Amino acid sequence: MDKVRFGVVGLGNMGSGHVNNLFAGKIPGAVLTAVCDIKPERLEWARGICGDSVKYFADSHEMITSGEIDAIMIATPHYFHPTIGIDAFENGVNVLSEKPIGVYTKKIHEFMDAAKKSGKAFGIMYNQRTDHFYQKMREMVQGGELGELKRCVWIITDWYRTQAYYNSGGWRATWSGEGGGVLMNQCPHNIDLWQWIFGMPSAIYANCEFGKYHDIEVEDDVTAMAKYPNGATGVFITTTGEYPGTNRLEITGSKGKLVYERGHLMYTKLEVDEREFTFGSAQGFASIPAKTVEIEIPEGHGEQHVGILKNFTNHLLYGEELLAPGYEGINGLSIANAMVLSTWKNDWVELPNDGEEFWAALQEKIKTSRNKEDAGIVFDTEGTYGNK
Repeated sequence: MDKVRFGVVGLGNMGSGHVNNLFAGKIPGAVLTAVCDIKPERLEWARGICGDSVKYFADSHEMITSGEIDAIMIATPHYFHPTIGIDAFENGVNVLSEKPIGVYTKKIHEFMDAAKKSGKAFGIMYNQRTDHFYQKMREMVQGGELGELKRCVWIITDWYRTQAYYNSGGWRATWSGEGGGVLMNQCPHNIDLWQWIFGMPSAIYANCEFGKYHDIEVEDDVTAMAKYPNGATGVFITTTGEYPGTNRLEITGSKGKLVYERGHLMYTKLEVDEREFTFGSAQGFASIPAKTVEIEIPEGHGEQHVGILKNFTNHLLYGEELLAPGYEGINGLSIANAMVLSTWKNDWVELPNDGEEFWAALQEKIKTSRNKEDAGIVFDTEGTYGNK
C-alpha cells in the first residue's frame, strides 16, 4: 500500500482529536476514510469537519467489514477496546487502540491471541513514550548508568478532577462503564512508563480509596508499593482529588539518582558504586563523592498522539519498529488490576498472573454498579460497539 486508510471508532474527546489530526494531513502516508460512533450528533460533528470525503458508520463491525479501511483507531469506552480489536483482527484490519488496552487482563489475552493469529499490526496509543524526557530516563536506566536498581518513586497527583467531570457521562467512574477510576482513566500512561523505564514488578500491595474525594464508586486515591525480582522496591501515588498536585519521578540505583519534575531532569552521579563504597570504606559516616547536573532535553515532550500515529503508519508502510506495541498494553493493565485487587484482598498480589481472580471480583462490582446503560450503550463487557 502507498497510503494507510484509517477508520476512527468513538468520536469523544480522544477520537475527535485523532479525526482532526488525520483529516488535517498531519500524518504523512495516512488518510482518514471512515468514522464510527453510535451517537448521531457525533457523526454530524464529523460530517461538519470531513464532509463527503469519508464514510460514516453507526456500527463498528460494519466499518471494519466495509473494505474502506486498512487500520482502525479505537477510541471507545474501555470495555470495547478488545472486543472491537478482536473483530478487526478477525477481518484482516490492523489495530491501534487508545489506552488502556482494556479493563481486565483475562480479555487482553484473547486480544493478543487474535492479533498473533491475524498477523496484522497491533499498536497502543501510549503517546507519552514519545516524550524525550522519559525516553532519556529509560535509556539511562536500561543502559545501566544507575547501576543496580534500588527504588522507583512516582508521585503523580496532578490529575485533579471536579465532580462536574465525573457527571459529564454516565459511563464515567463506574465499574460497569469505565471499569475503574484514576488507574483506568488518568494513569495508564504513567503506569506504562513506570514499567517501561524501571521494569515489571513481581508483586503489588496497594491501598485504593473508592470515592474518597468524589461521589463515584471507583478509586480516586491510590498509594501502592511494588517489589521487583532483583530486590528493588517502588512506590506509586496518585489521585484526582488533590490540588495543587505533584508530578515527581525519582529513580535510585547503586551508581546514582535521576529526578524528573517540572520539566527538569536532574542526574546525580556517584564517583564510586554505593555497593562497593559501603563495604570498602573504613569510615562509618563517610559520604560518597558525587556530582549533580541537569540533563538538557532539547527535543522536549515529542510529538505525542501525532507521533504514535506517524510511527504506526510508518510501521505499516516501511516496517519501522513500533514504539508502543499493543502486546505491551497488558503490562500496565496487569499492574493496575493488581493494585485494585490488592485493596479488595488486603494482601500482596503476585505478577504475572492469569487475571481470573480480578475478573471474578470485578463481576461482583459490576452487578451493583450505578450505571449499566448510557446513551444506548449496554456495558455487558462482552458486546460490540454499535446501535442497540
